[in-house]
Order: sequence, then structure tokens, then C-alpha cells
Amino acid sequence: MRANPLLLCPLLFAATAPVVAQAEEHLANLFTQGKPLLDLRYRYERVDQDNAGEHADAQTLRTRAGFQSGSWYGFSGLFEVDNVSHIGEERFNDTRNGRVQYPLVGDPDGTEINQALLRYEHGRGSAVVGRQRIELDNQRFVGSVAWRQNEQTYDGALAQWRPLDGLTLTYAYLDNVNTPFGPDGQHGYPTNPANIEGHSQLFNLAYAWRAELKVSAYSYLLGLDNLALAPAAAPGSQSSRTSGLRLTGVRNGFSYALEYARQRDYAGNPLALNSHYVLGELGYQYGGYLAKVGYEVLGGENGPGNRAFQTPLATKHLFQGWADQFLITPADGIRDRYVGGSLPLLGGSLQVWYHDFRADQGGAHYGKELDLAYSRPIPQIKNLSAMAKYARYDADQFGVDTDKFWLQLQYRY
Repeated sequence: MRANPLLLCPLLFAATAPVVAQAEEHLANLFTQGKPLLDLRYRYERVDQDNAGEHADAQTLRTRAGFQSGSWYGFSGLFEVDNVSHIGEERFNDTRNGRVQYPLVGDPDGTEINQALLRYEHGRGSAVVGRQRIELDNQRFVGSVAWRQNEQTYDGALAQWRPLDGLTLTYAYLDNVNTPFGPDGQHGYPTNPANIEGHSQLFNLAYAWRAELKVSAYSYLLGLDNLALAPAAAPGSQSSRTSGLRLTGVRNGFSYALEYARQRDYAGNPLALNSHYVLGELGYQYGGYLAKVGYEVLGGENGPGNRAFQTPLATKHLFQGWADQFLITPADGIRDRYVGGSLPLLGGSLQVWYHDFRADQGGAHYGKELDLAYSRPIPQIKNLSAMAKYARYDADQFGVDTDKFWLQLQYRY
């Protein structure tokens, strides 16, 4: 990680901190007030695709162990290690095992440091240096990809300043992205390297004026030197500068989200980008019941190569259906009309979502998707939860018919 002025933020905050009596702070607090962390997640995933000779059956276990320190004059630390291991026969393509006769289940085996960071908090500011989880707004552009067994974390520095109540200014500098496809396989994987190299900067201004209106203005400058749109595409073809405005609010159970963003090429991207993003969403919640309808557009652009609006650092599984058919936006873009919601059921929560996908340019009907999920805590066993989940993508003019089914158990301590 190259030197950056942001690394001095903890010292700058410390220099302006009020003097605290020595009796109130002890270096030992870092350990005596800390806590061990343990997260075990078992998952069974089955994938059936019309173009695959075999269906995929994947059993994986993610083991996360770490330690969250206590605080000493605003300083604290966090360390986590992840191990992902398959159970039984590898009847799936994890992107690294060469079993290409099976559909993709992107959870390769490996052990890696998930987070290792130093944090400083004081008054209206904070700073974090090291390997860390970053989730901005609804994770549509920058997220942790926590659905996959090996989540996405970032090497760099992040600072937040809250000069006024409700106003948060966030800046981050990144020089490496640890993707869900790590830790092995850096070269020869242009579309899914273990680490995305390059220098990126994230700017985000969020102002919660009142419950009815929260405004987020952002600009994400992503230099992704070794990430390509396709195996034969040029490296860096997902580098971009994305700037936009997001409005959200809640009143009397009704909620809304409105967003617009523009994406242009950045950091030597060989493609000339000029595409747009639009979101309109309306929801209503009453008690544990939620209903929502939305319309999302990732614009397509004419020209050589795929110049459509891309979201390379997003938590993509949260958007455009759980079958993950649009991890790379098609060249003609995509328009996603969706409706769904959740309701309490038998001590847990049931979700139902329906998507209809069309091209932004040309109007081709890509397909439709139905998503179902039920999750609930396990009675009598604290911190243990279970989930069953299903996604059915019916292809029309894009991709192939795909069914995905998951069973999951997770324990957190």
C-alpha cells in the first residue's frame, strides 16, 4: 500500500482531542475490553442450467475467527481470518478448480485475512487504516459481497467527518480489492482475479435532513488495472468514474428511493464510456410486512466493446435477481422492473420477489425471474439461524433457464 495523507488522520484527530484523565484510560483496555469473534456458515448450493451437462452440488463451510479490541484514547483494532472449505466431492465450478463441466458456484477454497485494521474515533470524526469492509449507501456501487463465502474487503484508508448533525463526509483511498474469488489465482483470471490492483478514490456526502429526506451525493473513481469485462477484453476495461445523487425517505410507513448516476471512463480505460443509471422505488411497511415496487436502469451505449453501465465493486447479489444472471451488464444495458416484499411467518421471515428484464437499447426481452427465501432463528440455540432460498430465471433472449437452490446454517458468536 503506497503512502497516503489519509494515513495521518488518526494523528490529526488525536492532536485535537481533549485531555482525558489518565485514570480513565489504560492500555490494557485494548485486551480486557475486547471480545473474540466467531462466525460459522455452512451452505449447500445447487445449480441447474440448460446449457450445462451436469448440475452443480456445492457444500461449503466458511469459518471466520477474529478479535475486536477494546478502546484506548479512541484507538481500537480488529483482526479476522476466513477459511472457506468444500465438503465432499467438488461437483461444481468454483472458478479455480477447473471443473468447467459444472455450473459456477463462486466459492473457491482458501484461507485469507479478511480484516486487519486500526481505527480511531473522536467526536465528529473517525479514521480506519488497513484491510476493511466498506459498504456505502445501499451497496449498489461499493459493497462487501457478503453473500459469497469469502466476502470482499479493501486495502486502504477511510475517513469520515460529521461536521453537523445528520451530515457525514466520507473519503476512502484504495490500492487493492480482495475479491470473493481469492486468495488464489491472480494471473490468468481477467474477469475474476483474486485481487483487483490499482488506485481508487471514493467520495460520498450523506445528509439526513429528516426522516422524509436523506440525500447522498457521490463520486467513485475506480482504477481497476487488471480487471476486464470479458476474458478477451483489455485489462482495465472496468475502470470508471461514477458520479450521482440518491434521495431516500420514509413517512407514515411509505418509503421511496430516487437515484441518478453517470459513468465515464477513468484511469486509462480503453473504452470511451458515457452511460447512465436510474432508479425509482416505492415501498410500504406495516409492522413486519413490507411491499415494494421498483424500476432500475443500467444504460447501454453504442460503439465497439461493451460500454454499458457496470458496477464492479457492488454487492451484486442484492440486485437484479438472486440467480446472478447480470453480474456483467449486457452491452445493450438492462431495465429491471421488480415487485415483491416480505412478511413474518412461523417465527421467521418469508421473501418473494419477481423481476422482468429488458434491454435498455432495442427493447429485447431478456427474461424473468422469481425469487423466494425463508429465514428464521433456530429455537433454543442462541445465535444460530437457518435459511432456505430459491431462484428461477426463465430466459427469453438472454442467457439460459437457470434454477438455484440454497440451504444455509449460520452461527455467530
